[in-house]
Amino acid sequence: MNSYHPKSIYLFKIFHLMRNVNVIGGSGFIGTRLIRRLINNDNAVIKIIDKVPSKAFSDLVTLGDVRSMEQLREAISQNSVIVNLAAEHRDDVRPLSLYDEVNVGGAKNICSIANEKDVQTIIFTSTVAVYGFAPIGTDESGKIAPFNDYGRTKYEAEQIFKAWQADAPDDRTLVIIRPTVVFGEQNRGNVYNLLRQIASGNFFMIGHGKNRKSVAYVENVAAFIEYSMRFKPGVHTYNFIDKPDFTMNSLVANVNRILGRAGTIRFRLPFAVGLLIGKGFDLVATLTGKRFAISSIRIKKFCANSVYDTAIDQTGFVPPVPLEEALAQTVRYEFIESHENEDVFYTE
Repeated sequence: MNSYHPKSIYLFKIFHLMRNVNVIGGSGFIGTRLIRRLINNDNAVIKIIDKVPSKAFSDLVTLGDVRSMEQLREAISQNSVIVNLAAEHRDDVRPLSLYDEVNVGGAKNICSIANEKDVQTIIFTSTVAVYGFAPIGTDESGKIAPFNDYGRTKYEAEQIFKAWQADAPDDRTLVIIRPTVVFGEQNRGNVYNLLRQIASGNFFMIGHGKNRKSVAYVENVAAFIEYSMRFKPGVHTYNFIDKPDFTMNSLVANVNRILGRAGTIRFRLPFAVGLLIGKGFDLVATLTGKRFAISSIRIKKFCANSVYDTAIDQTGFVPPVPLEEALAQTVRYEFIESHENEDVFYTE
């Protein structure tokens, strides 16, 4: 069960409780947005801990890999709030052992060092992939049934963090955030690839397009991470979704309208044909060792319903950017405006 407190309590001087904030994996897409929010508060001392430098905040980075206890021991600050964004998450990670080494082993290492450094708050970004191919409307109480190593190892990591919190339940705060697919400006993941196809004019729909998709805008995810830093001791688990959900048909129509075009979809391909094409790419990838944007699992994801519910509204949190505005901002930034020299982030 989620626990929460009245909004008036949450408004109590948040940063008195978070002088040091260590963002593990903070050089990435979500982390960079989060840092942009946090640096506006004079009472927060921000540190990025990542195995790669930050493109935007190089002066805040301490290099460290979650697989290394020694590097974490050197990097993590005493009495800090830890935000763990580090993960292996792509569909095509090789070797598969990296999922366990980073997601599970990393969680163990973070908890060990958190014990040493008197850390009382950990915020962990998990994923709705822990539910697998979930029924429409799955909320935080949904059945855990991951279909891939990413979802499996993320859920195993959740249990490790819960065990850490249970060692001092009256003093420690654990926030587990399970976002659906996250999109936004400068991201080069699956949503961007879809938007690029639509913008190119060469897009064709696979299947009937009536399947619904829950998505999350990166600025809203970062805002909720910041907001959750004020939660009191306990375990707080939330799916993160921006509502209302799009159908694939409505998403394509919206993007076309933002681009000043008709919203109609001209080309459609039956699901069975699309899946066959995806399996063909799988075979070529196996034979050549190359990675392709098309695969059978991505075709299945594209055509499946992926609709979740969340109890976040019970916390009093209000996303700063409405979903349709977030989509419009992203499309304009990527395909109408000029941002050729801006940094980009490659994710799923």
